[in-house]
Amino acid sequence: MKIFHLFPSLILVTLGLTAAEPMENSTLGNGKAFSFPTSLHDYLDRAQTANPDLQSFAARYEAARARIPQAASLPDPMLQISRFVESVQTRTGPQKNIIGLSQRLPWFGRLSGRERMATAEAEAVHHAFQARQLMLAQAVGLGFFDYAYQGKAIELTAQNLALLGKLVPQVEERVRTGGDLNALLRLQVELGKLRDRLASLTQQRPQLSARLAALLAIPSDELLPWPDWTPEARSELLTLPNPISLLATLDASNPELLLLERKIASASAQTELARLETRPDFTVGLSYIQVGRPVVNPLTPDAGKDPWALTFAVNLPLWNGRTSGVRQEALANKRAAESELTNRRNLLRADAKSALASLQDAHRRVHLYQDDLLLLARQAADITRISYAGNRATLLELIDSERSLLDLDLQLWRAEADAAQQRIILLTLANQPL
Repeated sequence: MKIFHLFPSLILVTLGLTAAEPMENSTLGNGKAFSFPTSLHDYLDRAQTANPDLQSFAARYEAARARIPQAASLPDPMLQISRFVESVQTRTGPQKNIIGLSQRLPWFGRLSGRERMATAEAEAVHHAFQARQLMLAQAVGLGFFDYAYQGKAIELTAQNLALLGKLVPQVEERVRTGGDLNALLRLQVELGKLRDRLASLTQQRPQLSARLAALLAIPSDELLPWPDWTPEARSELLTLPNPISLLATLDASNPELLLLERKIASASAQTELARLETRPDFTVGLSYIQVGRPVVNPLTPDAGKDPWALTFAVNLPLWNGRTSGVRQEALANKRAAESELTNRRNLLRADAKSALASLQDAHRRVHLYQDDLLLLARQAADITRISYAGNRATLLELIDSERSLLDLDLQLWRAEADAAQQRIILLTLANQPL
């Protein structure tokens, strides 16, 4: 009999993030000290140990395991005691009590079939638990990189705002000495747009933080600290898995598919049990009769002795409507599980191919921005700053170059976040360590 351990190995993190730093401390509503997670490893570890939905699935698995010995057990024996209100006078004496003990024995194969079905159902619940673990890990991973990107976007936008803000005194001085007022107005408009973008990004932070805190079961109104996400290990995020190997691993390891396979096994056991419904059950027993002191014929042989007897009974499964319905139900359940498995495998393969295509596109964008466009944009911004300082470039040209550099920086971080998220999707689909 195959029984799974309750908790499979926790999901490990090898996504190229920095080593976990000590988590920031805070205080929950109950006054207890609490350390906020900061690295992806911290996030996943917290989610796997504290998420209440995951704990409910663990309890369901324990309940499913407890049903296996119940299914494999014989029915309880029956003890029956009959007391004669008026004793029946027999040749050997008056009968007082009848004590009977009987045990029902199912047809050969029924108990083992029930055990196989209960075991398959428990394994299905175990795979459902694993699937929920992966869904939670995926949700936490996607939320982590959205939140991390949000922090980088706020940081870069604030830096760009501070950089352009330093130009205000210089432009105002030029206006006082007869320079073009339009330049100052354009600068103020650009600063206003950046302040608006920064305010919007900042307003989105509580939403992202609250969603992550709910997944991590953190009962706090405080914002989560910005995640640890640094650019030193970007190359690991861009590794592309082999599509053929990925799909083969998905077919063999995805817990949703394994769950449906165990449902098919359970339906097969149910089908076999339905076939056995046409077979009878047996009941064996022992009866013991208490006889009183003989009065009428005290000299009769065996007078006053207590007789006992063996009993044997067989139930007769004659009602074909019931047994036929049980067989039809079992076969229909098996066909449904097989069709569900085929459909789910096709959908998961489509999800994997879509995530792989998105990962390849994110990989392409990272290389484009990091190796080409950002280098050119930084050179152009440096040249424009020098030219503006020497009155060889207009303020509008400087603003355009800074805006272009900011946009490309943000697009690079977004591409890196997309690559990390699609990689998480692929790994969770294939039930691989993160």
